Amino acid sequence: MNEQWRPAASLQLLKKRAHLLARIRAFFAAREVLEVETPVLSAAAITDSHLSSFTSHYQGPGAAQGKMLYLHTSPEFPMKRLLAAGAGAIYQVCRVFRQGEVGRLHNPEFTMLEWYRPGFDHYVLMDEVAALMRELLPQALLSDDIERLTYAEAFQRFAHIDPHVATVAEFHACADAHGLPTVAGLGDDIDGWRDLLLTHVVEPQLKGLVFIYDYPASQAALAKIREGTEVTPAVAERFELYCNGVELANGFHELLDADEQRARFLAENEQRKSAGLVEVPVDELLLAAMAKGLPPCAGVALGIDRLVMVATNSKAISEVMAFPLDRA
Repeated sequence: MNEQWRPAASLQLLKKRAHLLARIRAFFAAREVLEVETPVLSAAAITDSHLSSFTSHYQGPGAAQGKMLYLHTSPEFPMKRLLAAGAGAIYQVCRVFRQGEVGRLHNPEFTMLEWYRPGFDHYVLMDEVAALMRELLPQALLSDDIERLTYAEAFQRFAHIDPHVATVAEFHACADAHGLPTVAGLGDDIDGWRDLLLTHVVEPQLKGLVFIYDYPASQAALAKIREGTEVTPAVAERFELYCNGVELANGFHELLDADEQRARFLAENEQRKSAGLVEVPVDELLLAAMAKGLPPCAGVALGIDRLVMVATNSKAISEVMAFPLDRA
């Protein structure tokens, strides 16, 4: 008999998951952060060449010839439109979709917690993320202080290289020194070398809860860039939270400049084209909201499934989902 109809996660674990979600909502209710809902489908898509959206074709009133829609990879863009409309501090728990992502830490459909705090920068938001972790995670994971390392400090401690100034030859030598096989295709791609060393050398050595912040300016995504000096390179005001090397959250001190955001979207679409990927529509409604005025704020996205994984000491994301891809 085919047993694939059964949930992958135990009912006991699903109850723990539900309890964790209830505690998240209580956390934000106590801080008077408003829960919101935004559409899963959008006429625009994420331009980041590292992410791929699922598509859906709408036919009906308002689109006689049909209209391509994209399932969101994050609720970020419509949430920022709410911020521009004066919503104040907001959060959302929702399903998000990313094409081609399956593995121990990935499922193409997963649950994300995302929230935005007007008046916060990324340092203050890290404080709040840490407070949420102390509410949700077992004491064994919180026995030590939550460490904070700049991107440079993490690389210097675990890979013995300065990621901001190293040359391709130095990155290659570092990879060789750590026993990484030669990677074809990286060439002169400095960010590609950084990502290789981050995922294969730095992340496996992170113990407990660790924030890494101040990423290279070339990895700003939707974050502000803090200008550098002759001795200190410019950095993106963003952070990631790890638990024993597993990335849980990605946060930004948000970019406010609509013109700069448009330029980044167009540059990312050029990167997509160069990589042989399909160009996607830029979110003009987000850009209009930013032009109207996005309040100074910081925001963060946190993977609920990975959080449940570490909270329950599970080994794979499929163990904490009722019906992962192979049972969908």
